[in-house]
Amino acid sequence: MQAATRRILAAVLLVMAGSIARAGDPGFYDVVIYGGTSAAMSAAVQARAMGKTVVVVSPDKHLGGMTSGGLGATDIGNKGAIGGISRTFYHQLYLYYHKPDEFKEPLSLMVDIDAPTQWTMEPHVAELIYDRWMTDHHIVVCLEERLKPKNGVQMLNNRIVSITCESGGRYSGKMFIDATYEGDLMAQAGVSYTVGREANSQYHESLNGVQTRQAHSHQFTKPVDPYVKPGDPSSGLLPGVHAGGPGEEGAADKRVQAYNFRMCLTDDPENRLPFPKPDGYDPARYELLLRYYEAGYDKPCNNFSRMPNHKTDCNNTGAFSTDNIGMNYDYPEGDYETRKRIYEDHRTYQLGLMWTMANNPRVPEKLRNEYARKWGLSKDEFADNDHWPYALYVREARRMIGDYVMTEHNCRGQVVAEDPIGLAAYTMDSHNTQRYVDADGHARNEGDVEVGGFPPYPISYRALVPKESQCENLVVPVCLSASHMAYGSIRMEPVFMILGQSAATIACMSIDVNTSVQRLDYVALREKLLADGQFLSFVTPGEKVGGLYMDDADAELSGNWVTGSAIRPFVAGGYRHDDNARKGELSAIFSIKVPKDGRYEVRFAYSALHNRATNIPITIEHAGGAAKVVLNEQKDPAINHLLEPLGTYAFSASKPARITVSNEGTDGYVLIDAVQLVPAK
Repeated sequence: MQAATRRILAAVLLVMAGSIARAGDPGFYDVVIYGGTSAAMSAAVQARAMGKTVVVVSPDKHLGGMTSGGLGATDIGNKGAIGGISRTFYHQLYLYYHKPDEFKEPLSLMVDIDAPTQWTMEPHVAELIYDRWMTDHHIVVCLEERLKPKNGVQMLNNRIVSITCESGGRYSGKMFIDATYEGDLMAQAGVSYTVGREANSQYHESLNGVQTRQAHSHQFTKPVDPYVKPGDPSSGLLPGVHAGGPGEEGAADKRVQAYNFRMCLTDDPENRLPFPKPDGYDPARYELLLRYYEAGYDKPCNNFSRMPNHKTDCNNTGAFSTDNIGMNYDYPEGDYETRKRIYEDHRTYQLGLMWTMANNPRVPEKLRNEYARKWGLSKDEFADNDHWPYALYVREARRMIGDYVMTEHNCRGQVVAEDPIGLAAYTMDSHNTQRYVDADGHARNEGDVEVGGFPPYPISYRALVPKESQCENLVVPVCLSASHMAYGSIRMEPVFMILGQSAATIACMSIDVNTSVQRLDYVALREKLLADGQFLSFVTPGEKVGGLYMDDADAELSGNWVTGSAIRPFVAGGYRHDDNARKGELSAIFSIKVPKDGRYEVRFAYSALHNRATNIPITIEHAGGAAKVVLNEQKDPAINHLLEPLGTYAFSASKPARITVSNEGTDGYVLIDAVQLVPAK
């Protein structure tokens, strides 16, 4: 559709929707939202609910950002922290899927807090829901409208008056929301921002800056030579490996954590397309991976998280995977051509990776057959983009610097925002940022940080608004004011929807009382947010399990288990997990004495998540011997989303029941929480 036609259609839709435009100025709105992300969707719905005229100006062809772009395994941390319009989205997913003709295989993770919700999805279903939102709420949407690279934002007295797109379309308004992943509107408005990693010293953090000491996950576990000619530094480095060291530990740099595509693959033969060999395929880009396999590595090059209808959300896993490490540094501040080049380079790299896995004889045969015969692109997803995701996963780009900066201390609960507008609930998470040659002459990754163990925490109202001296009528829910490490915890799609709703509430209330977005009465803002279903505080009491049970705190532990309490539900004060590492080194023995001889059902407590192991070995020693079972912790527990029955066995009062859990050979995170015994009826 041509830009002029789109503008005419927008004006027609505005009239059809019954919205009120300024006389003689069909491009004037109460709230102008730039971006088509999930945050933009919730912001638009909230602004309309508050009686305002609103337009969504999206540089993209499709709505929904990463939520409709392949990130179907919702990264959330704690479902109980999600309220408002965000929770409505996941409730509508539940309503969509729980019909016989839509939900072919029960692979969802669900929880019943206020309403039944579904946390896994197919990309086209997410886009369908967002499109319905825009139609049902009579919201004007202008697609493929990119902000002019220069002079795209018109300002007067620290206020944005209008934005102008490359097409010539001009959108004027009272309030503006930058809901993009890149922060282009924010940047052109003259708002302070940063890119890359701060030094630990800047905000007195411990996990920011260069992080070689944290680099345990997604790391090479076998020595791999990084040189074109093995053992010969003069031959040059393989693609993706840079010269020089990683930098000083904890020091600032401008490196950006890696991007990738969240592929929606399928193992349904009727819907599967083989991986094509991309134009521009360079076998040298995968030499490091092939050498890694030849050194003894034997796992897939990506993580298959199951979605409904025989599909997946595929993410990065291991040392060499779908993350195109080090190839995105120019993206955050790049022009449109630079970003297009980076998008295409990531597509070529990742599609080439899949083709290599399916076809290169140096890939272990078992894996090669799996990629060649089992998995492929989904015919019914991204149909107008060669079945490839529309959205590159821009995990981090610009980050605003406001009067309040969210930091690691907020995540850990050491500092608590006094003016919350929503909750974040994920671990502090950064993907790798660089690949270099270590002191032993081997390839090494740096930048991966995965630190959790804290409950949901509040996000400050002041983190969403710029400094008043820079812009008085702009709210920034995505590229908010946060350090690299805090942003790594906040940057989840359900939270972006929460922040989008709160951003619209701030904008609309500022219109109503004729003030800047920085000067709202927080008490009034809080009352409105709560009235609209937002969660602003969180209590983590833990579940109480009756009868005979033993908590993980009382189990006999071997190895270095990591404690956590970020993901509910759990028993008592928290749980332990193996950090998806040290496989075969960790075990836990739950010894429970029964009051009398008899048959008891054994129940194991855990919270389900898409990155959990599916093959956890458990040995149950009972009166008749020992039974071995395998537990899939991606499966939602059958009892209260917490307890999964492992079978009924005879136990003797003279000898404790022993339930032993190991992480030997497991394919994901192993979580231990509690074991319960219930007398058989």
